[in-house]
Amino acid sequence: METTEQVVVAWIEQWRDNQRGGPYIIEANASLIGCTGFEKQDANIVSTGYVLAREYWGKGFATEALSAIVDIAIAAGTQRLYAYCHHEHSGSARVLEKCKFTFEGRLRNFIEFPNYSPGELSDVLMYSWIPDAV
Repeated sequence: METTEQVVVAWIEQWRDNQRGGPYIIEANASLIGCTGFEKQDANIVSTGYVLAREYWGKGFATEALSAIVDIAIAAGTQRLYAYCHHEHSGSARVLEKCKFTFEGRLRNFIEFPNYSPGELSDVLMYSWIPDAV
């Protein structure tokens, strides 16, 4: 736990000082299984996301990683944190909802998801976390 707290404190400092944080590695059994991170749009608006190997979907890793990013956002005074997920990936949408993100809409032909639908632009579901709304 002490090491985790040290990492989170370091992330908060990076968030305040830089435009980008990460990628932060998600590990299980000493193996790389995914990553997360964030990017500032301005002083108060930040985007985030995560990616996991399919065999680790539904096991709590994404929720844990996103919860850590939300904790950093709270500590840094972020006013808007947003993320999007593939429109057919209900598990990822559920992760965002568990972390108190609110569904805002669907963006059509927005981005390629190499781990979900390689080689094609996909619709995304846009979610946001606003401190006053949680």
